Amino acid sequence: MNTLQIETTLAHLYKDAKCDRLKMMKRLAIQAIKPLRPKDFKDVYLSISKKEGDYLKQLIQQNKLKNIVEFGTSFGISTLFLAQGVLLTGGRIITTELLASKAQKAIANFKEAGVNERIEVRIGDAMKTLKNHKEPIDLLVLDGWKDLYLPLFQMLESNFHNNTYIYVDNAEMAETQVFLKTIDHFQKYQLQSKFGGKVVLITIKQLPHS
Repeated sequence: MNTLQIETTLAHLYKDAKCDRLKMMKRLAIQAIKPLRPKDFKDVYLSISKKEGDYLKQLIQQNKLKNIVEFGTSFGISTLFLAQGVLLTGGRIITTELLASKAQKAIANFKEAGVNERIEVRIGDAMKTLKNHKEPIDLLVLDGWKDLYLPLFQMLESNFHNNTYIYVDNAEMAETQVFLKTIDHFQKYQLQSKFGGKVVLITIKQLPHS
């Protein structure tokens, strides 16, 4: 097992991410002046919390999830939590990152943690890198650019099954709220708020047996 290696790598990354908060605040400060773009965050971690990461790990382990797709790799912190989960289920992860510079750093982090063989990193626009995905998805993690949540969800929806989970980060943001309201209109999906509204977990409603 690579648990100790993963924990060591995560500790280093969270230390760097803590020092990174000033950059994030500066980016948000200029948002009122001009719209932000992905490249504005090319050197910003955008990491999930340890509590969220542990939740993802437990979600995978408790439900024996194997086929994981993640939208928004960044430097790979969330992916490492996903990796902790699939180490026990024998699963694999496909993760996508628009910016090549971030993706290369994430790959280095996965190698340092000893889990790179469990993770496939696809670099580029996720609408292109995941376009021909035809395998069942047990867990879809949406943690990238918010205006792509809906089209990406719709593109991958044919790969969902009755026990698929969709983990939606930054649920409190305006763009994400539009996405969630759209999904909530479809009666087949159930939405559960987590972490004080920061996360929403989408599941497929189980029809009662007749």
